[in-house]
Amino acid sequence: MKITKLETFIVPPRWCFLKIETDEGITGWGEPAVEGRAHTVAAAVDELADYLVGKDPRHIEDLWQVMYRAGFYRGGPIGMSAIAGVDQALWDILGKFHGVPVHALLGGQVRDKIKVYSWIGGDRPSDVANNARTVVDRGFKAVKMNGSEELQIIDTFDKVQGVIDNVRAVREAIGPNVGIGVDFHGRVHKPMAKVLAKELDPYKLMFIEEPVLSENVEALRDIVNQTSTPIALGERLYSRWDFKHILAGSYVDIIQPDASHAGGLTECRKIATMAEAYDVALALHCPLGPIVLATCLQIDAVSYNAFIQEQSLGIHYNKGNDLLDYIRNPEVFKYDDGMVSIPQGPGLGIEVNEEKVREMAKVGHRWRNPVWRHADGSVAEW
Repeated sequence: MKITKLETFIVPPRWCFLKIETDEGITGWGEPAVEGRAHTVAAAVDELADYLVGKDPRHIEDLWQVMYRAGFYRGGPIGMSAIAGVDQALWDILGKFHGVPVHALLGGQVRDKIKVYSWIGGDRPSDVANNARTVVDRGFKAVKMNGSEELQIIDTFDKVQGVIDNVRAVREAIGPNVGIGVDFHGRVHKPMAKVLAKELDPYKLMFIEEPVLSENVEALRDIVNQTSTPIALGERLYSRWDFKHILAGSYVDIIQPDASHAGGLTECRKIATMAEAYDVALALHCPLGPIVLATCLQIDAVSYNAFIQEQSLGIHYNKGNDLLDYIRNPEVFKYDDGMVSIPQGPGLGIEVNEEKVREMAKVGHRWRNPVWRHADGSVAEW
């Protein structure tokens, strides 16, 4: 079998899809995307195609090593996301070739289903609480919320109080046994992260996510001493080499690699296994589309330390187009009692609606991160 063509599609709301064709008629789909840089990643995929066309798509490990090592310059969000999308599509092809789900090729599943969480938003404590209550009424057993808006490196306590008020409102609304993840989104610097981590401890959170940026990971030494809440981090790390220092330093309790950013299924499986050796949990980052969610579920199926899966159905980014719009078997992502079953179809387990993809690719998107500024005019972390 030989790869004959790679084709990318920029589709709303902010995604990039990849189709890989073969001379035996088997096709695979991947999702190579960096939010706000979709066109750049598509260009990187096009560059990889020069080598990939004509190669056997079943030689996934060798192709991965060539894409990573033969470029000389390696790592980072663009290159690793391009590799990720190709890797997802190659595994999709291999599973379809053998007529089995990808997880069957990775040793078989260790679980039948996995817990999922839903994102909640709102501008006021009452809004956030109502949104949380609605999500729980739909059957979810866990939610995630933004911790704060922009924070200066040293800020006033009214900003801290606002975070506390929102989290308290959610905890009171949904009771003690529903998990709450609070995402600091890298918006918080070490001095304020220490304060927030301590103040939020009474609310028994499921985790605090990205309390500081990954490049400031040494700050976690001080932060973890302020709280008993598990610390999660990893969506802006792109390889096992990035995670090596995080794991060896015992900085986090939960890692969150993104299967569309961190080298795809091949690399994220290795990262998950590394984390298991350090007794660190896995919660794959996934605020994107259906192809990467299907990929995540294949990894979850074979990763003992996976405990929950992010998913973006109905998230605020997806206005106008959502996950289920692009697949023909939406039942594969049916949530029941706060959990989703591991897909059992061949390959990644989803049937991409190619006609819909091509239709929406004519619309495309130019999604960009918002630019935030502090009161003094300096740029703020988003």
